[in-house]
Amino acid sequence: MPGHSVLQLPVPALEEWVRARHAHYDGGFVSADPRFGHAHVTALGPFDPDPSADVLAAVGAIAAGTPPVRVRLEELAQFASGIIHLVPDPDAPLRDLTARLVAAFPAWPPYDGQFGDDVRPHLTLDAASADVDLASTAALLGDLVPVDVVLDRLQLAWWESGGCRVLHEWSLG
Repeated sequence: MPGHSVLQLPVPALEEWVRARHAHYDGGFVSADPRFGHAHVTALGPFDPDPSADVLAAVGAIAAGTPPVRVRLEELAQFASGIIHLVPDPDAPLRDLTARLVAAFPAWPPYDGQFGDDVRPHLTLDAASADVDLASTAALLGDLVPVDVVLDRLQLAWWESGGCRVLHEWSLG
């Protein structure tokens, strides 16, 4: 599968846990880049795989105009696709960031338009299977959640087996 880029907000408080889940499933998606946010909330993805200087400047301006976002990650949920995730609360600032990015870059609809306007901010943790469900994921998380975090960076990250890395990064605010 070819790689793709994502605008994402890293969540350092859960980085070690999510990184370990990546290693469990496919070590190729464990990045050697120490800045890389395995644990993240997607702001917009996929995104331009080869952004121009003007595109990067526009993303930087949106990041600069976005105050850091304080959220609580506590509620564990599962999408119909089987993706087990944490729901950020509140999610309105994250929805707003995504809406501003989509308005600036309409050629890059969230998740290739799969979910229409129903794009729900989340932090992916795992995928349901015969051995993995909400209860097993909650048990693995233990006392890591609930956790209150401040999302203060926006990364343009490249996701590809053997090549996950941060391409650009901006501070929020």
